[in-house]
Amino acid sequence: MEASAIRLQGLRKSFGETTAVAGVDLEIRDGEFFSMLGPSGSGKTTVLRLVAGFETPTEGRIELAGQDVTDRAPFERDVHTVFQDYALFPHMTVEQNVAYSLKVRKVPKAERLVRARRALADVRLDGFGKRRPAQLSGGQRQRVALARALVGRPRVLLLDEPLGALDLKLREQMQVELKALQREVGITFVFVTHDQQEALAISDRVAVFQQGRVEQVGTPAEIYERPATPFVASFVGTSNLLAGEAAEHVVGTPGTYSVRPEKIRLLKESAVPGDPGHATATGTVAEVVYLGDTTRFLVDLDAGGRLTVLQQNLENTAEDVAAYRGTRVRLQWHHRHTVQVPSPADSLH
Repeated sequence: MEASAIRLQGLRKSFGETTAVAGVDLEIRDGEFFSMLGPSGSGKTTVLRLVAGFETPTEGRIELAGQDVTDRAPFERDVHTVFQDYALFPHMTVEQNVAYSLKVRKVPKAERLVRARRALADVRLDGFGKRRPAQLSGGQRQRVALARALVGRPRVLLLDEPLGALDLKLREQMQVELKALQREVGITFVFVTHDQQEALAISDRVAVFQQGRVEQVGTPAEIYERPATPFVASFVGTSNLLAGEAAEHVVGTPGTYSVRPEKIRLLKESAVPGDPGHATATGTVAEVVYLGDTTRFLVDLDAGGRLTVLQQNLENTAEDVAAYRGTRVRLQWHHRHTVQVPSPADSLH
């Protein structure tokens, strides 16, 4: 059986009185695009730095391809890290930047040149080798940083919020290119981000972090459609949580439940409830947020609590949806979209 690219066992890291990583067990498969997602301070970047060797764990074990590297220096690990700030040498050409690590390793000049040009071709920067970083756009500089990381063909590429400095359009473009590049080169990518949509868009699997722990690991669909905890439900995308009397009234049984806003239909209050396979609730539209392609409705339920409903504006205009504010409505969704999650008290570690 082939060893995993990365295996973390009982990983902990403390800085004085602060625990940044509070006992992480994680296995990342060889050749997958794996994302570590979480808010600032959740521990994801510290885990990445522990894998890279930039930090030493307080407790636990780090394996790369089945080898214990817990006490090895960064240069003794077959990984390369790409940071948000690119860290390119401004006085060097693009080609020289990409070939720099090969030069340090005393690879012959002719071979360095061939491999640097191949790496630039991998990131679609053929012909840019003689330019300086200052002559490139933000997206092009990010590609140079990727080429420099890939030129040595590491077993694992660690990416620490690499797209964070880019504007939205370029960021979305680079997400597509990054995923395509990972498929082409076949290297394990470990990607750190706080952007939920980014993680869902590019990952084979995602680990959601909170307070130094992993809340859930799964495919983007599993994380989104079947959140394991209230935190995952609320952090990954927009979710509604029904609990207490409201949950018992709407769902029919006590507990804490999640339902995604795009799964809910907003109807006139007089609409006939659906078949028994549907949940239904009445309420008043408290607020309307027009988003161009979609509209977000905030509905105060008669049973208590508030649900968010997201609808595509297939025919509605901004004026049409604004008229809903203050009106009585009926909400309806299929029971299969109601996901029971542990209550916040039950999910405390």
